[in-house]
Amino acid sequence: MGPRSFRDSRGELHRRLTATRAALRRNRAARNRHQAARARHDMRTWQVERRKRTWYLIELGGLVAKAGIVDLTGDDRAMIYGAMLWMADKLKSEQGEHARALWTAKGKQAFGDG
Repeated sequence: MGPRSFRDSRGELHRRLTATRAALRRNRAARNRHQAARARHDMRTWQVERRKRTWYLIELGGLVAKAGIVDLTGDDRAMIYGAMLWMADKLKSEQGEHARALWTAKGKQAFGDG
């Protein structure tokens, strides 16, 4: 026979340990939900600016996809970046105003504004 504190109490200790572990899991899940909710509603200036910038970049990426550039290049990012660098050079050149007017008209037509 063992000491009185261990005799016939293995089931009780196991039950308590299992309950404690379950409570710990619930607590951890609740903490994670709380942190996620706080992050979603964080209104600090840097966080708001970061969200605006992220949304802006997503919209620009959407324009690349909408124009069909991803499919036409086979998602070759080097080619896409090269084309954008070419566009930037074109806009900086003496033909920049002509290219800007031409591309703006084409974009407005595609959006249905023109």
